[in-house]
Amino acid sequence: MPDPQAPFVLICPTYADGMGRGAVAKPVIRFLNDPARRALLRGVIASGNRNFGATYALAGRVVAEKCNVPVLYAFELAGTETDVARVRAGLEKFWGMECLTAP
Repeated sequence: MPDPQAPFVLICPTYADGMGRGAVAKPVIRFLNDPARRALLRGVIASGNRNFGATYALAGRVVAEKCNVPVLYAFELAGTETDVARVRAGLEKFWGMECLTAP
């Protein structure tokens, strides 16, 4: 399992049934159950499938709420070149204004 040593942004997929159950993948839950890892989390980027309506990118919203961090971006399925460009630009801006010493 990854062991981050610096603040990070989590990119996570959404796996949910029609009721939203199971949205956050078990490996993501195990990863974030470690308090040291969770303390370094600064934001979430989520993927999902718009065909599933309200559960689109639900994992990102769940993680963000539980860990008190922002959802920085959501993209559909594997994303597009536009999504990649937006995420890169957004992360550059985010890390440029983020205080890395803040809890």
